Amino acid sequence: MKTKTLLALAVAGLTNTAQADWSATFTGASDYLFNGVTQTDHQPAAQASLDWSGAAGIYAGTWASNVDFGDDTTAEVDVYLGYTVEYRPGYSIDTGVALYTYHGGSDSSETNYSEVYLKLGIAGFNLNTWYSHDYSGLDVGHVVVMLQKDFTINDRWTIATQLDRSTSLDADRFAWDGDRDHYLHWQVMNRTTYAGFDVALGVSGTTLSDAAGDTVLLFTVGRTFLF
Repeated sequence: MKTKTLLALAVAGLTNTAQADWSATFTGASDYLFNGVTQTDHQPAAQASLDWSGAAGIYAGTWASNVDFGDDTTAEVDVYLGYTVEYRPGYSIDTGVALYTYHGGSDSSETNYSEVYLKLGIAGFNLNTWYSHDYSGLDVGHVVVMLQKDFTINDRWTIATQLDRSTSLDADRFAWDGDRDHYLHWQVMNRTTYAGFDVALGVSGTTLSDAAGDTVLLFTVGRTFLF
């Protein structure tokens, strides 16, 4: 079900600092995509996060968005805790745990689940892995592996690219497209900053045949406040 579009979600590595810092981010998106799968029935999303970064690379935060799964569930609220460090220029480690919770219906919380993640920064590339032992509350293991790379065009524009694979570890209990244990997702976004706002426009698609994973144009605009 879910990714932080990452604007995706989401769980961002924060720099190692000697003091605590707070930030809040507010984002509007043409669609909320989680690993390429819409969480809002291809409708717009309003999202917000509150993040704290402390000494020695420890960070924590919460993130929220509207959702539409065709039932009474209307909101997703996530919390996360992690540790990040850059051990040499261009090389970093970010690891932590995230909890995804759902709200609005009497049974929305049945799809709550947690993930552990490991993100490696390697000479300009990012190799990220997420693992859940209880994906979407279905008591089935699930793994997402992502390769991400940003290309700086100039001092204003950056092209952000990513390719990821979502895999069910027990397709008899949970499968994509009815009978597949995995699917691929790709995304290319053109990012810039204008008048203090972070703006991105691009395209996202998957190998799923379901309409929830269709190739779509994605537009996001957000603003971060430090305090």
